[in-house]
Amino acid sequence: MPVDDVRLQDGRLIQLWDGGAATGTSVIFLAGCPDTRQAAYLGDEAAGRLDVRLVAINRPGYGRSTSHASTHLSVADDVVAVADALGIDRFAVLGMSIGGQYAVACAARHPDRVTALGVLASPASVPELNPPYHRDDLGPDQQSFFGQLAHSSLDDAVELIRPDFLTYLSQLNPADPDDKSLVRRFLAELDPHDADVLRAATGEVDGYPLGSDRAIAAAVRESLVNPDGYLRDAALAFRAWDFRPEDIRCPTHLWYGELDQNASVRNGHWLAERIPGATLVVHPRATHLAVLHEHWPTVLAVLSRGAEGGR
Repeated sequence: MPVDDVRLQDGRLIQLWDGGAATGTSVIFLAGCPDTRQAAYLGDEAAGRLDVRLVAINRPGYGRSTSHASTHLSVADDVVAVADALGIDRFAVLGMSIGGQYAVACAARHPDRVTALGVLASPASVPELNPPYHRDDLGPDQQSFFGQLAHSSLDDAVELIRPDFLTYLSQLNPADPDDKSLVRRFLAELDPHDADVLRAATGEVDGYPLGSDRAIAAAVRESLVNPDGYLRDAALAFRAWDFRPEDIRCPTHLWYGELDQNASVRNGHWLAERIPGATLVVHPRATHLAVLHEHWPTVLAVLSRGAEGGR
């Protein structure tokens, strides 16, 4: 039977999805924020064709994964613990959006385990950017807010973020049993092209098309059933890192979108300048989610070459 939960040595639960090819080369995927393992469902068909075992984990506070005072490095250790539980020795790690920061941390912390690194549309170490913001459309008040997050304690940053996030949750109402209404509200918050990308997803989950209201609503509920995951991610995302991309030694590929308003291409250039030998690809006219979901076959093919032999 497929494994969808792993119990760690400290008693915490990590929820995961194990898809693609059953015995293929291994790629471990870290989703954005708020998002979950279900984002990897869209890569299942490509992974199967390419003989890639695609594993996606929910970070602490998402879905059934136990809430935890996590850091980038503790999540990196969780990734390795999950790999151990699944019998995976060496693997590529792939991170989308804020998940990319955790992927970078994993490659830097565990060079003996990570064979290749893929980063998609991810903020870099935000306070070290020039200017120190991950996106280029922020007004003065927003710039001040992100600066405050960067210089607050993690606990204080969580509390700074909490009011606006809870307001968003109350408006979205992820507990709404009406899939169609929930999905309409959720997609309205996305770039229109990204919304179209989700609707156009091929494949099925639990007998339902991935682009259906039922499938999208299930993903939304899993990502937002517990606010702890988002709040911890967001508190960590805009602070200086406690690991260095210069320490990464595996083949690294960075993919960014020319039209991505969530993580400007400046983030990719910053990483490319610091990770030895990194390759940066900028997709013209690509929006945030399109950077991954329109390019799963290419991304997995590139990473699997570095993960050959990983099980």
